[in-house]
Amino acid sequence: MHPLLESLPADQQARLVPGPAPVWEEPMLATLTHDYFSDPGWVFGRKLDGVRCITYRDGNTLRLMSRTRNEMSASFPEIRDAFEALPAGAYVLDGEVVAFRDGQTDFQLLQPRMGLINPADARATGIPVFYYLFDILYFEGFDVTRLPLASRKSILAHAAEFRDPLRLLEDRPGDGLAYLKEACQSGWEGLIAKRADGPYVHGRSGDWLKFKCTGQQEFVIGGWTEPKGKRIELGALLLGYYDHGRFRYAGKVGTGFDDRTLRALKEKLTPLARPASPFDEQVRENEVHWVEPQLVAEIGFENWTREGRLRQPRYRGLRYDKDPKSVVREG
Repeated sequence: MHPLLESLPADQQARLVPGPAPVWEEPMLATLTHDYFSDPGWVFGRKLDGVRCITYRDGNTLRLMSRTRNEMSASFPEIRDAFEALPAGAYVLDGEVVAFRDGQTDFQLLQPRMGLINPADARATGIPVFYYLFDILYFEGFDVTRLPLASRKSILAHAAEFRDPLRLLEDRPGDGLAYLKEACQSGWEGLIAKRADGPYVHGRSGDWLKFKCTGQQEFVIGGWTEPKGKRIELGALLLGYYDHGRFRYAGKVGTGFDDRTLRALKEKLTPLARPASPFDEQVRENEVHWVEPQLVAEIGFENWTREGRLRQPRYRGLRYDKDPKSVVREG
C-alpha cells in the first residue's frame, strides 16, 4: 500500500476498495441551491467557468476525458505533456480546464480549442489553458471515493506536482456566506459548497452544492430564426430544457455572436434540420428552422420572466461535455 494510504486512520483504511484502475467513472455533480449558508462541516471553493476533465492514468497510459466520455488530449496537449513529465502512476483525478480573460475564467475563450483533433491546431490558437484539480477517485491500486473529502483532498495534494498548467483548487472551510459575497464582488461565477466528510458520489448529489452569483446554465437548441438586416446566417437560437421528459421552450437568444460564430453555428445546425418543432408546447416565432435537439449551448441571463422565459439572454458557446437529455431548468 502506498505510504499516503498507510497514513490514513484505520477506520478510513477500511473504506479503501482494492482493484484495477477503472476505465470510466461517472463524475460527481453539484446541485444548484439558493439557500446559501455557512457551516463548519462544509468547505467552499471557486466555481470555475470551464470544461470538466477527468484524468485517467495507469502507468504510461494517459487519457483526458470529458463528462460525455470524449477524449480531450488533442484539445489540451500541454496538459497531457504536464502529466507525462511526472513519474508514472495509477490514479483518476477530477478537475476543470479553464482559460482566463482579465483575471476571470471564461468558457467562451475555450471555444476555439473544443473538438480539435490535432494538437498542433490547439497550440496554434495561442490560448493558454490551466487544469484545476479538485478531487481524486482512485490512487495506486485503491478506489478512494468512500473516503471523506478532506482525506481525498490531502491525498490529491501529494499525488501530483502542481506547477502550471496543473493547479490545485483550494477550498475554504466554514464561512460560506462571507466567501460568496467576496466571490461575487470579485466577478466570479460563484462557489461550490462541499460536505467535508462526504464521499465521492457518482452522479448528482446534495453533498455538492452550487452557489451562483449570476444567471447562467446550459440549454438545448431546438431551432433558429432567419436573420434580418445586416445579420448573417441566423437571427436567434430557440432554446429549451427537459422537464420530466417534456422539451420545454425557454425563449430565444440573439446576442453574444460574432460573424465567425454565426457561420459555425449554421454549419452545425443545418444537418440537424427537422420538419416540425421539437418543443412540447407552441412556440410563437416567425421564419423558424427547426432542428433535432442535440446541441447544447451555455447561456448567460439575468433571470426568468413570469412566463418562464429567459430575460436578457447572451450566447456564451457550445458545450460538448453535456448530454442534451440531462439539461433541466436550474433556477
